Amino acid sequence: MRIALIIFFSFFIFKNKAQEGIPIYFDYLTENYYLVHPSMAGVNLVGGKIRTTVRKQWFDQVEAPNLQTLTADLRVSERSGVGITVFNDQNGYHSQKGAYLTYAHHINFADDLVLSKRPYPSKDDEIDQLSFGISIGGIQNSLDQTTFDPLDQNFVPDPLISGLMENTGYFNMDVGISYVSNKYYAHLTVKNLLFSPHNMYGDFEYSYPRDRTSFKRFVASLGYVFYTETPWSFEPSVLFQVSELTKEKSIDTNFKAYYKLRSGRLWAGLAFRNSLEGAEFVDVSTGQIKEQTLQLITPLFGIDYKDFVFSYNYSYQFGDINFGSGGFHQITLGFNILRGSIDCDCF
Repeated sequence: MRIALIIFFSFFIFKNKAQEGIPIYFDYLTENYYLVHPSMAGVNLVGGKIRTTVRKQWFDQVEAPNLQTLTADLRVSERSGVGITVFNDQNGYHSQKGAYLTYAHHINFADDLVLSKRPYPSKDDEIDQLSFGISIGGIQNSLDQTTFDPLDQNFVPDPLISGLMENTGYFNMDVGISYVSNKYYAHLTVKNLLFSPHNMYGDFEYSYPRDRTSFKRFVASLGYVFYTETPWSFEPSVLFQVSELTKEKSIDTNFKAYYKLRSGRLWAGLAFRNSLEGAEFVDVSTGQIKEQTLQLITPLFGIDYKDFVFSYNYSYQFGDINFGSGGFHQITLGFNILRGSIDCDCF
C-alpha cells in the first residue's frame, strides 16, 4: 500500500506534458468507468468485461466527428486488475488513434472478499475497496492534407500546407484512484501526463511558451446507489472535469434507474452536461454580443442480459448556435467473461 501511494502521488508532483487523448462523452455510464478511470480495471469483478462503443455526431454534416473505442479489463488476482483500451477518433481532416495498457492495484478492507459475478454490485455484496491505477499508451495524430491545394488562387498560399499525410506519434499516461463500495463510489484521475505538444500544426499554435503547454485533464466522479425492497434501484452521480491548458470546466449531472430481471436488468437514465465557460457570438438579429455555454442533454437506456450488454444514448445540444441538427448518437455493446469467485483475506 505504501509503495502504491508513493507511485501515485509522485505523478501529481512531476510536471509532465501531454496530448488530449480520448474525449470524454457519456459511454462511462454504460457500466464502463474504466474508460475514464484506470483504477477501475477489474474492480469487484470475477473475470473480465469487454465493451465496444461507436459514436457519431451530426449525421447531416460531411466529415463529422466520430469515435470508436474498444476496452477490455480483467481481475487477475486478489489485488490486481489489468486492462486495454484501443480507440480511433476522427474529426474532419484530423484524426488520432491509440492504445493504452492498464494496471490497477486493489486494496480490500473487507475481512473476506467475495467478488461479484456480475459487472455491477448489488445490495447483498460486501464491497469496501481502495484502488490505484495507471494507464500507459501510444497515440498517433494525423492531418490529411492530400486534398489541400496550396496553389489554389482562391486561397492565400500557406507555407504550412505540405499536401501530404502528416503524422506524429507520442506516448501518454493516465493515473487514478478510486474508492468503491456496493452503495457509493468516488474516483479521481489525472489524464495526459506525458510530453509537450507536437508541431504538426505549426510552431505558433499557442500564445505562450510551448515548454509550458500541458494537456493535463482532471476528472472526478461521485455516485450513490439507492436500493429498495422492490426490483428497482436508483443511481444519481456527477462527473466534473477541467482542462489545465484552456481552463475549460464542465460538470455532468446524471440519474439512472434500474429494474432487476431474473437474468439481468433493464436500465434508463438522463445525463446533463453543462460547461462552466461560455463562447461569445454576435446575434445577427440584434447585433449584440452574447455568450453561449455548451449544454447537452442525453437520454440513455440499456439492458444487461446474462453475459451480454447493449446500450444506446442520444445527445441533444441546446443553444442558438449549433453546427448541425443531426445530434449525437452512441451505441455500446458488451460481453462479460465470468469465472469462479475468490475468497481471501486481502488487506
